Formats: sequence, structure tokens, C-alpha cells
Amino acid sequence: MHGLINRSIQIFLCETYGGTLWADVASAAGLGPDGFEAMLHYDDDVTDVVLASASGRLGKPRAALLEDFGAFLVTQEPLRRLLRFGGVDYADFLLSLDELQGRGLMALPDLDLPALGLNVHAGGRFTLTVQGDLPGWGAIATGLLRAMADDYGALATIEPMAPKNGTELLSIELHDARFAVGRRFDLAQPVVGAE
Repeated sequence: MHGLINRSIQIFLCETYGGTLWADVASAAGLGPDGFEAMLHYDDDVTDVVLASASGRLGKPRAALLEDFGAFLVTQEPLRRLLRFGGVDYADFLLSLDELQGRGLMALPDLDLPALGLNVHAGGRFTLTVQGDLPGWGAIATGLLRAMADDYGALATIEPMAPKNGTELLSIELHDARFAVGRRFDLAQPVVGAE
């Protein structure tokens, strides 16, 4: 697993549950106190140990922990901006999801993002296929999609479906694209210190 993903998990655990939890998880995974280096690669087993250890210590199922991680990712402004460039509204954003892996690979050619595929159905319904090497990408996508619906001000239902042939599936139903006022987003990033 790419260190950037592992480092993001580390930051999520530290910011959400505190440094003590992270220290325990890092120890269980055989990591030093500094944890992961963002530009290195780690064996997938290390990521599995980190997730299993955190899940066990928190008494939270792995899928729920990964869903929370997906929602946390949207709070990170650089990633939020990358995702918001996908469209002017939530429906456009959904339609851009199959390009997400390619955009990630343009930034980091060795990034291990899952392949996403969106099937469009009548009545604002969609099915998202999530195919990655590590089980749980669907849970991360569930949290991310729910958080992005809030970010856009859309009312949507996102639910995991039974996996099919190793591919995770999500059911998405867009009830109202303009349910609430979304978070402000401008194409130009604000200049720090500007008045």
C-alpha cells in the first residue's frame, strides 16, 4: 500500500481518536512512533494490522472505521478541492468518479487507488463498482460519497450492496440535488493573508 494512503489513515486515527490510540496501533503493527512515510510503499499486511488493531481497540467494525475514514478525507481541503473539480453539482460529481483513479495516477503514478465504475439508472439511481486490491475500498467510498453529498448540499442515500466476484458495489440514490446550501467552493483557491 502506498505510504500516502497509510499516512492518511494515521492522520485520521490521530486527529479523531488521539495520539495514545495511534501509539498503540503503531506498536501492534511494528511501526515506530513517527508511523508511515508518505512516499514509501508498505506491505498490505501492515495496513491490515493497523486497521485490525484500531478496529479492535475502538470496538468498531472495520467497515465502519473505513467509512469514517472516507468521510474524514473530505475534510482535508486539498482532496476536497480535487473532488469538487469533478462537477458543479453532486450528479456531475458522481459522473466523474470513473476518472478519479486516472487523476490520482497523474499526480502519483504509483498510487494504489481502486478502479471505480458508475452505472446510471433511471430516477436518479446509480450503482458504483469499486475494485481494488485491498478489501474495504467500498466502505471508504461510502463515507466519502456521503460526505460529498453534504458538501454539495444534496440529499442522497448511499448503501453498500453485496459484493459480486470480488467487486464491491454501492447503491446511490439522489433524492434532491439542491436539498440544502452546500459548502462554499471557488475554482480559485483563496490566497492566505489577502483582504
